[in-house]
Parts: sequence; C-alpha cells; structure tokens
Amino acid sequence: MYKISKQFSFSASHVLDQLDEGHPCARLHGHNYKVKVYLQAEMLDGYGFVRDYRDLDAVKHFIDEKLDHRHLNDVLPFPPTAEHIARFLYEQFKPELPELSAVEVCETPQTSCLYEP
Repeated sequence: MYKISKQFSFSASHVLDQLDEGHPCARLHGHNYKVKVYLQAEMLDGYGFVRDYRDLDAVKHFIDEKLDHRHLNDVLPFPPTAEHIARFLYEQFKPELPELSAVEVCETPQTSCLYEP
C-alpha cells in the first residue's frame, strides 16, 4: 500500500458554546489550524503517483475560500470542533479524491483529530 499526505493551514476563530460556561473553549478564541489529507492506493498510476499533488489544489482553494480568516460558527452548520471539521473535509473531498483515506485537523501543535472511516 502506498500512502501520501499533504498539509494545509488556515487561521480562524470559533466558540464551542455547547460547553459549560466556565470552559475556556466556550469563549471566543482562535487557532492556527493545520489540515493534513491522507491518500492511499495499492497501485501507482501511469506517472508513478498515488495522486498528483497538484490535484489537491482544490483542497487548498476550498480551505482558503471557506475557512481561512473566518468565524467558523458562521460558516459551518455544526459545532466547529476539530472532530467535526475533519469529517466535514473528508466528506467534502472523498467524491473527487477516491484515494482519500483520512483527514487530520490540528488546532495546536499538541492536539489533533484524525478522521478515518
């Protein structure tokens, strides 16, 4: 099995208002997010790739247009946790990237969520 990944980044704010009032994440705050997409294939294509990295430009464009420098509560239809964002991005791109196997979302260098159905 061949596996590749590519990382993207964006900055955004959010409020996890479903949490108790005293929880620090229930207050307005922001992150410098890192998003890593993972693709895998048993066989390489005719060029020797799992997928050409340039084919992932659509992921960057989507993140830049829809998520970067936004208040995530205003643009996402769910509580904007790393877990929900990872699944959302996976479901957004799986139809056009059948090799997509997982999406990882990091809110800090120490914390991340990997969505891998």
